[in-house]
Amino acid sequence: MSEISIEEAQKYCEQIIRAVAEVFVGDKSILQKLLAAALSNGHILFEDYPGLGKTLLAKIFTRVIGCEYGRIQFTPDLLPADIIGGKVWRPKDSTFELVKGPVFTNVLLADEINRTPPKTQAALLEAMQERRVTIEGETHRLEMPFFVLATQNPIEQEGTYPLPEAQLDRFLMKLSLGYPKNEEEETMIMERRIQWHDDDPTAAIEPAISLGIFLRLQTLAENDIYIDRSILKYIAKIVRATREHNLVEIGASPRGGLSLLKVSRCLALINGRDYVIPDDVKMVVEDVLSHRIILIVEEMMEGTRPEQVIGEVIQDIPAPLDYARKE
Repeated sequence: MSEISIEEAQKYCEQIIRAVAEVFVGDKSILQKLLAAALSNGHILFEDYPGLGKTLLAKIFTRVIGCEYGRIQFTPDLLPADIIGGKVWRPKDSTFELVKGPVFTNVLLADEINRTPPKTQAALLEAMQERRVTIEGETHRLEMPFFVLATQNPIEQEGTYPLPEAQLDRFLMKLSLGYPKNEEEETMIMERRIQWHDDDPTAAIEPAISLGIFLRLQTLAENDIYIDRSILKYIAKIVRATREHNLVEIGASPRGGLSLLKVSRCLALINGRDYVIPDDVKMVVEDVLSHRIILIVEEMMEGTRPEQVIGEVIQDIPAPLDYARKE
């Protein structure tokens, strides 16, 4: 059992969300999903239009949870060694010295990840899947926690390289921030910018929790949150239904089901429960599965989106009624 109780964990999670919300103006549910993904040690892809705060949110969040982070600005001329590092010859000592790249951190901010060629994108695959990198035949493990917060712009095609399906599937969730909901939010963004006296306020942000506490929260979510078999069956039915839908060419992978399982348990913890309910699954099902579904060509040309398919699937599959922790 973890040293932290469910009640204490909920308070820590509230501290994190509150600290981020003091700087970032946006939907609270996005912050909950971001925290849930981080607690499950999962990678997140932010896909949205320019200027909506994707990079800012990623930087604020990493500061608040007390983790070290590295940032890579992905460009067409970026090389794999610019990500993972390499060995450099030191004439003074007549030896090769390992120079670690920015991937050796807790949280890697991969800004505009689709602006770099596939060969460089592939340099992240081993790190994202196995939490290790291989440099000139030598394997180096990454410190835990390790996850990638990547951003990409969906509207620009020139000078971009779409992420291959194998890499997309390694992202636990794909999130979209969207435009401010109303005039009040729009005004708040400008008010806070005036207070910052700078376009980037992250340097002044103090962590809300320590790295040690964050690791203990991850352990608690992994080991002490109960998920009933009825919920597991519910997730399995959802995943299988995406493969059997008549508008889908390729449905969600088994990794998609495991991702739903992980994020749902973390959402339960954030909400102060030691067991998962169907609403935890429903809250993130689109964010977890939409980027894992490929529609048939005709539907893609018609403008149908994977979220529509997932909405139909959720509507057709009844949620379980008995799911509480058994005494």
